[in-house]
Amino acid sequence: MDSALVKTFLWLGAVLGWFALAAQYYIYVSSGVLSVGEATIRYFSFFTIDSNGLAALAFTSLLLAPSSWLGRFFGHYSTLTAITVYMIVVGLVYNVILRSLWHPQGLQWIVDELLHSVLPSLLVLHWLMFVAPERLQWKSIPVWMLFPAVYCILIMLRGVRSGFYPYPFLDPDTLGYQKVYYNIGAMMALFFVLAFLLVGVSKILRKRVLTKH
Repeated sequence: MDSALVKTFLWLGAVLGWFALAAQYYIYVSSGVLSVGEATIRYFSFFTIDSNGLAALAFTSLLLAPSSWLGRFFGHYSTLTAITVYMIVVGLVYNVILRSLWHPQGLQWIVDELLHSVLPSLLVLHWLMFVAPERLQWKSIPVWMLFPAVYCILIMLRGVRSGFYPYPFLDPDTLGYQKVYYNIGAMMALFFVLAFLLVGVSKILRKRVLTKH
């Protein structure tokens, strides 16, 4: 494995990730529509922010402290695959469903492209090049599903109290709870399908690597 290439990916992921996250936070808080506290809570209510935060943290810890407990956690192939699944969903949902709903300009456009297209693509490339041939297990998939499942539960519980739902397909005030639960089920199914796909690809690539040796 080319260590220089690995470091290039890690630097790109860390720098672009933290820039996009910081810029999005600045845009969200500086609008002045909400208090800083409420704006901060709502900022972290977006699955896009949470997933990109995990990705940026993974890149940074692997770059700066790979031997630390954080570096070992994020360096685990199962952890990296889980984050890749989350980021693929971020890219798919935004580009297929949400992109047509608004047209950001200037810095917001740059941030949107980084969070929803550039960084998910970078995660996929990183996974294919450095993670995919490693030993991944089917039994890891249910564990990977805990993050999006807990996210949906927390968002719905807080939404009942605050009236704020970060995505239109999660808003029961507009769609009704039956439709929202259907959307959550469809989204969880997408997570499962992508997870199974990545593990399947991993096993095929690993078999080819072992055959060559």
